[in-house]
Amino acid sequence: MAYSWTFTFLCGLLAAKLVGATLSPPVVLSLSAEVIKQMLTQKLKNHDVTDTLQKLPLLSALEESSGGISGNLVKSILKQILWLKVTSASIPQLQVQPLADSRQLMVKAPLEIVAGFNTPLFKTMVELHLEVEAQAIIHVETSEKDHAHLALSECSNTNGSLRISLVHKLSFLLNCLADKVISLLTPALPKLVKSELCPVLKAAFENMRGELLNLTKVPMSLNSEHLKLDFISPVIDHSVVHLILGARLFNSEGKVTKLFSVAGDSLNLPTLNQTPFRLTVRRDVVVTIIAALLHSGKLTVQLDYVLPEVARQLRSSIKVIDETAAKQLGPTQIVKILSQTAPVLILDQGNAKVAQLIVLEIFANDKDSRPLFTLGIEASSDLQFHTENNLLVLSFNEIRADRIHLMNSDIGVFKPKLLNNITTEILTSILLPNENGKLRSGIPVSMVKDLGFKSFSLSLTKEALVVTPASS
Repeated sequence: MAYSWTFTFLCGLLAAKLVGATLSPPVVLSLSAEVIKQMLTQKLKNHDVTDTLQKLPLLSALEESSGGISGNLVKSILKQILWLKVTSASIPQLQVQPLADSRQLMVKAPLEIVAGFNTPLFKTMVELHLEVEAQAIIHVETSEKDHAHLALSECSNTNGSLRISLVHKLSFLLNCLADKVISLLTPALPKLVKSELCPVLKAAFENMRGELLNLTKVPMSLNSEHLKLDFISPVIDHSVVHLILGARLFNSEGKVTKLFSVAGDSLNLPTLNQTPFRLTVRRDVVVTIIAALLHSGKLTVQLDYVLPEVARQLRSSIKVIDETAAKQLGPTQIVKILSQTAPVLILDQGNAKVAQLIVLEIFANDKDSRPLFTLGIEASSDLQFHTENNLLVLSFNEIRADRIHLMNSDIGVFKPKLLNNITTEILTSILLPNENGKLRSGIPVSMVKDLGFKSFSLSLTKEALVVTPASS
């Protein structure tokens, strides 16, 4: 009973260090407008937007457009054209920029088209240079079931962006005919943008949106457990798209053992500070990841066999307290190290420390069912982060016994401070390499590569671990 009460008391002491403000979202993936532009540009290429532009049905569009010209005159113009088609087309530079309300993004796709037509009157092909800009708006849309998602709407041509001109000046008659064709194309081209290009832009956007969601769905393997991120909602803030994510930890049986969701109505969203993207992981999520990697449990070591020098030091330390107890330590003496609570992560700008509650039991031999004594140890370690390919790897560079409490004893009451040195030695020799071995498996951060970046760097704030692209 005393053991249980004392351990609960120690847990309370350590848990008190967790008090403090936290970011509302458990995880936030923040993407700049530049990243959105690059992804959307690639999706347009995947949909072969150039091929769509080169197949624009210009002649059919002329037949459907009067442009203020009488029907008979239109027919007479069309009779003089053998064929009219696009000879080259491109989208020089897609643009994604915030609108004035800072809650929407404007997508602009400037089109550069060269079209040619031929007439039976002349052998020379007449070339026209067509410039027009398609635009659409990225915004957050909420469905009937209150599911918020990114959407693309209001796709059309930009007012005032349409320009059609002759590539080369020709004879007077050809120039006159070209002017008439241009007058027909002027109302027809915006309609073609809406009917032919906008569906491709919409499809490319939907593919990009699906890819972003897939980035967040890849589970992170944490030894026998795994962490899965859950998309909650998007937020557009000026030129940044934030994907708000929850998280769930699953055990080896597939059961949810820890659930993280957004708390509160207001979101404390990170800023990008000129970086293309930023993955912000809240402190308590990082704590859960560390705990999952460490696998809390009991570590049993036959000390004299594995670490004879440490066994000798332990015997000498106990002799100072009780000579009889020291003589009881035989060649099969056992050390058991138990960690039952999740570690506590203390973050500061650029630094991280992990505090753990550890129970240390010393048995005189491997036959005893009761320990000579049990110590409750408040230990701490400096936590190091580094990257290996797409892995975030953690390690403790040392472990310190900050406070030692006597939890129970069969050799009478004594001051546990007398065992401070040997306790630190046992933790350093046994627990530290064991925990670093478990942490060595690392945390996969596959979305960095999926976003097109080769490597990433890490930084710490008081509330979160931050992943950003590594500077080249």
